[in-house]
Amino acid sequence: MIQKMRNTILLKKVNGQPIQIIEKNGDKFVPIKPICEMLGIDAKAQREKINEHKILRSVGRFIPSTGADGKQYEMLCLPLKFIFGWLFSINPEKVREEIRPAVLKYQWECYYVLFEYFIERADFVNNRKEAIEKAVDKCNMIRSEFNTAKMRLKEAENEITKERKVTFEEWKRSNSQLQLNFE
Repeated sequence: MIQKMRNTILLKKVNGQPIQIIEKNGDKFVPIKPICEMLGIDAKAQREKINEHKILRSVGRFIPSTGADGKQYEMLCLPLKFIFGWLFSINPEKVREEIRPAVLKYQWECYYVLFEYFIERADFVNNRKEAIEKAVDKCNMIRSEFNTAKMRLKEAENEITKERKVTFEEWKRSNSQLQLNFE
């Protein structure tokens, strides 16, 4: 269920816990501290980890967010599209024991999704490319045969037209042979 409050959307999806999504300038951000608390990992250590990561550091923003006590705090937020990669990087051994199976399941799914995207999708693209090339070759061959057939048809039609124009006298001239009797 999604509830909208001011510029914050509460998304109830992560282990039944409401997770904030904050809209700012058309982008969607997620505060990491509530997720860290839900997972039972140290939010400060995760902030340091994000600050050491070249990509995450470049996209992280401090945005006013609602804390568990209902008050507004400046929290480190990541764009929604980067949250999934950050969650994938969390060591399952460091999360609360009761959450660990869900984190492991999530990370297994990430491995499968990455495999599908980089390998199976590439196989699909290559197979489709080969199938398209075969279909194009077949089409070109049929087009060539069709053009040859059109040319032969045109020649046959010209032959018909030519034969229709032949007069009896022309036919007689071309078919008359010199007949000599040597008896």
